[in-house]
Amino acid sequence: MKKTGPVRDLSLNVVKSLIRAIPDFPKKGILFRDITLLLQDREGFQRAIKLLQKECPKDTESIAAVESRGFILGGALAANLKVGFVPIRKKGKLPYRTAKITYQLEYGTETIEIHTDSICPGGRVVLVDDLLATGGTATASAKLIENLGGKIIKILFLIELTGLKGREKLKKYNLFSLIKY
Repeated sequence: MKKTGPVRDLSLNVVKSLIRAIPDFPKKGILFRDITLLLQDREGFQRAIKLLQKECPKDTESIAAVESRGFILGGALAANLKVGFVPIRKKGKLPYRTAKITYQLEYGTETIEIHTDSICPGGRVVLVDDLLATGGTATASAKLIENLGGKIIKILFLIELTGLKGREKLKKYNLFSLIKY
């Protein structure tokens, strides 16, 4: 008879406990929220995906996710929901014709791209990323999807850094963050 061990409490607090804070990364003064412990913990990761999945509207047609940690969450959600996955990547990483948008970062600019044939006009898309900070990447990603005719029906984040007020840039969207700091 196989011993199963103690039953783990997989509440949101346990999921949150699997995210570690790394001070001064990638530079001094930044408190980085590292999700690798969560990704490595099979039960914690599954719980986080299930909690995010509950937030996906029933009529979701595809999941779009932002490079790179967003791919992990978005891919798992798309597989669970049995819908397509649309990658949004940094400039020069996608092999086919792309639509692109350049947006402002705290220091400089960034350009992201999406394949021009990845979103059907009127397609109902859930946009996923690991972290909402200032909202620049999510706003640019949403615009890319909308420029191709897609309809953003929800935006999901694993983590939101509330003090950076990224939610304000996204107030026209239905937004959900699993964990807030």
